Amino acid sequence: MTDPDALLTVTPRQDSSGPHVLAVAGELDHHSAPVLTGAVAEAQSDDRGLILDLAGMTYCDSTGITVLITAYQRSQATGAPFVLAGANADLQRLFQVVGLDQVFTFHPDVETALSSLRQG
Repeated sequence: MTDPDALLTVTPRQDSSGPHVLAVAGELDHHSAPVLTGAVAEAQSDDRGLILDLAGMTYCDSTGITVLITAYQRSQATGAPFVLAGANADLQRLFQVVGLDQVFTFHPDVETALSSLRQG
């Protein structure tokens, strides 16, 4: 899902092992959050799990954090995996400051996340 006026793109792909992968690129903020919210809702509709590839995400504000927390809460309610992959050092620091490094599961890249979910 991409809004041409947004500074965020979300590129979905279905991995053969089951979980959805959404590659998120750009700035996740008040204006672009609906793009990710819609893509996450669609991906989580079948409870096969979700990996958010944040390697291309350059910014995240409190609205973006809310989108991520909502996705996490839905995964907890359904028992479906939800992991974040590829977060850069700035995003990792943000997650640490707000305490989400203790909540979310992080992997260095999508391949590592997929491998971990296959073993789990």
